[in-house]
Amino acid sequence: MVQAYILIQTEVGKASTVAEVISKIDGVIRAEDVTGPYDVIVRAQADTVDELGRMVVARVQQVEGITRTLTCPVVHL
Repeated sequence: MVQAYILIQTEVGKASTVAEVISKIDGVIRAEDVTGPYDVIVRAQADTVDELGRMVVARVQQVEGITRTLTCPVVHL
């Protein structure tokens, strides 16, 4: 199992809507709107890194109102 944080910038005023829509995507553990340089932070999981990448590109980045994403895989050092 691979987990990651997905940091999301949205159009002005769209953070709560984006977080709500993303929270319903299969594999998303949690999606919250936050303050700071990013508007939404998502915790997601998938079986493989490739599946995680496909989820981000095919599902998350297609949500209306998103302007940029940054995916940060969780590592165990």
